[in-house]
Order: sequence, then structure tokens, then C-alpha cells
Amino acid sequence: MSDIRLLEEKAGEIRKLVITSVSRAGSGHPGGALSCADLLAALFFEVMNIRPEEPLWEERDRFVLSKGHSCPALYAALALRGYFPVKEMDTLRSLGSILQGHPCAEKTPGVDVSTGSLGQGLSIANGIALGARLDKKEFYTYCLMGDGETEEGQVWEAAMTASHYRLDHVIAFVDYNHLQIDGSIEEVIGNRNLAAKFQAFGWRTITVDGHSMEAVLGGIQEAKRSRGTPVCIILNTIKGKGVSFMENQAAWHGCAPTPEQAARALSELEGN
Repeated sequence: MSDIRLLEEKAGEIRKLVITSVSRAGSGHPGGALSCADLLAALFFEVMNIRPEEPLWEERDRFVLSKGHSCPALYAALALRGYFPVKEMDTLRSLGSILQGHPCAEKTPGVDVSTGSLGQGLSIANGIALGARLDKKEFYTYCLMGDGETEEGQVWEAAMTASHYRLDHVIAFVDYNHLQIDGSIEEVIGNRNLAAKFQAFGWRTITVDGHSMEAVLGGIQEAKRSRGTPVCIILNTIKGKGVSFMENQAAWHGCAPTPEQAARALSELEGN
């Protein structure tokens, strides 16, 4: 049985590392990183079959961060899981660092795919899953997309492909925090019933509270029981989750907190 409290603590640690690293770097994307912290804690500390001491283990589950700008949260999860020292988070976005502004599989242990150009991650996840099928391997490929990212046409081409090939070892997530860099999703491109859209493309969909660890784990467990169809889990989340002045504010999509703002954010995250 999962230790929900422990996983929630890990999500909190991820959020604190996001704030400290982005603030120190003076640039980065805290809003969407904070909204996906619960999912990353669930995946890397409970769900995924991985070996931090052997990052390229062939049987490992794969993770594709399609919304690559949220990489501070991924880096934090990897560091806390033991892929590299947590101290490396101090070097985020620095010249020569293994932790660049978008994930790089050649530089960062635990990063399976280099990402950054939005809309491409699900296609890559499909390719990984098709390769696994040819090699008769049973690992899962998890792909996290942003809700604004689903405005990209390639996402829907990939959705058709996954359905056509019945890629039931692909589990996609949409971080549905309702905000993107230009404002609210509904204002930029409205009519966004994502669950119905994925269903129309032949996917099974599950919608959960993306900040309830129990709900996230339950959704993933349900998805893994699915056979013959890919599954998309819609995560209802809050951009900037955990920091009052960042929550539901599109301005924090790609803005680093000042040292004073970071101190306030950390105080809130620590419950003070």
C-alpha cells in the first residue's frame, strides 16, 4: 500500500526545489512546474519501475516531459530519487550545468527524452512504445503534456496514431491548470473538453484531482488495467500550486521569483 503522506512530502520537496532553483537562476518556469509536482512524486517515488543507480536500464519505464519548460520539477524529482546530488539543483540554467532550461537526455541522468518544442512528446512516446512492442518488452511510457500544448496539431496526429496501433502501454497526462503563457486556455482557444476530444480519437480518458495523491495513484492504477487502448489522464490542477501569490496567475508561467518572493514562497510551502 502506498504511503500517501510520504508521497505528499516528496511533492512538497519538489515544489521547494523548484522555487529555490528558479529563483537562483533568475529565469525559468515555476507555474507549471508547481502544478505537476504531485504527479511527478507519484510517478518517480511509487509508480515507475526504475533504477536510479542504472539510469539506462533497458527494462525501465520511460517518462516524456512533453512540456519541457516545466523541467525544474522533473529535475527536482530526479535529484530526490537519487539520479544525481540535490546540490546540482543550484546550477539550474547555468553554463555547463547538467540541468539546462529544457530537458536534455544527453546531459541529465534520468531524462529519457530531450524536449522543449511543444506538441512533440506524445509522438515520441508512441515511438518508444512501438519499439518496445517490437522488442517484446512490457515497460510503460508515461507522457506529460500541458493543456495549452494540446493546441498543437501534432498532439492529435499522435493521438490518432496511438489509438490506431492500440498502444495500451502509453499513458498520457494533461496538466489541466487552465493557463498558458498568453492567458487562460478558454480565452486563447476555447471549447476545450479535452476528455471528450481524446475519447473521440479512440482513447480511454480518466479525470482526477491532480493535487490529490490518492486520486492520482488511483487514476494511474486504473489506466494500467486498460487493455487494447491508450489512456489519457486529465489532471485538474492549479498553476503555481502551493504558493498563494502564484496560484492561478498566468504571469508566473515563465517568471522567476526574486529572493524576497522566494523566501515568502518557501515559508508558505513549509507551512509557516
